[in-house]
Amino acid sequence: MAAQNPEEVLARFEELSVLESEFDDVELEIIRKSNALNAPLYKKRAAVVAKIPHFWALVFEQSPPEVDNFIQPSDSKVFAECLETFEVSRFEIDDPKGSPRSFSIKFGFGDNEYFEDRVLEKKFWFRKALDGDGWQGLVSEPVKISWKKGKDMTSGLTDAAYDLYQAKKNLADAANGDAKAKESSLPEYRALAKKIELSEEASISFFAWFGFVSSWRWISAEESEQASKAEAERLEKRKRGEKVEEEPTEDSNEDFQETEVFPQGDELATIIAEDMWPSAIKYFKHAHEADDEELSDLEVEDYDEDDSDGEIDIRGLVGKGRNSKDSSESPPPKKQRKT
Repeated sequence: MAAQNPEEVLARFEELSVLESEFDDVELEIIRKSNALNAPLYKKRAAVVAKIPHFWALVFEQSPPEVDNFIQPSDSKVFAECLETFEVSRFEIDDPKGSPRSFSIKFGFGDNEYFEDRVLEKKFWFRKALDGDGWQGLVSEPVKISWKKGKDMTSGLTDAAYDLYQAKKNLADAANGDAKAKESSLPEYRALAKKIELSEEASISFFAWFGFVSSWRWISAEESEQASKAEAERLEKRKRGEKVEEEPTEDSNEDFQETEVFPQGDELATIIAEDMWPSAIKYFKHAHEADDEELSDLEVEDYDEDDSDGEIDIRGLVGKGRNSKDSSESPPPKKQRKT
């Protein structure tokens, strides 16, 4: 095959870029149609699982490793005792300025000893950046959790993340576009960075996920809209066969992740929204199938409610263990504590 000159290589590259955008359009249409088709089924499922005690606690007990690795024994106990409802929704599905990839994850809790909130909702917006080599992905605002006295399972991380986010918003309103250079000087910035540094060797609670902002940096709706408009203009030029000059990006030495309390937050959210939510019945059935497995190779030590360093079994807590009804001699298999 004869070698192509640079102009031909560039032309093929532009063709691939146009094709890539067409694949992206198809993917968005699939999300819209899937959402429409599944909506009545999710409504029907909600009516059924409302009659099943601890349905969602058992679903999270059987969560895939990518999620389970972030659920500590103390988190499992919260889910088992007070998680009542769970819902994922595509809140920008019909918004022409939004994205079908955006979604919210909503947990409904009963009265409990940990926090005052009955609902904790985490929203994720799919946004595009003007810099960062065209970065695009999920961003979120920290959620304020009303922890009861002495019950903050995140050791202050969610409160500190929320405080910093609010301080950044106030700074942006008053700085006339020069806010980013001043963010690292905020006392809330230094306070959160210090908390994260001190917590690196500890097992972080799943509830710290509610403090997640971005795997890169926060992107506003306005910036994302500008980036989308610029991308659409470049696409039209490519379709007309015109040469597109990529705008140079400024290198930044700023460490945006220095104050990110849950760096894998977007990955965790995606698995929950795109796997656990649509496949909840499968995970629930797995919990019951596990009750029928042989226990000879599993650890069956008694669960000590006051031993925070022990192991948690949600099925045992909610009365779904294999022998919970018939025998007190052989408790159900334990969920291993994360290290």
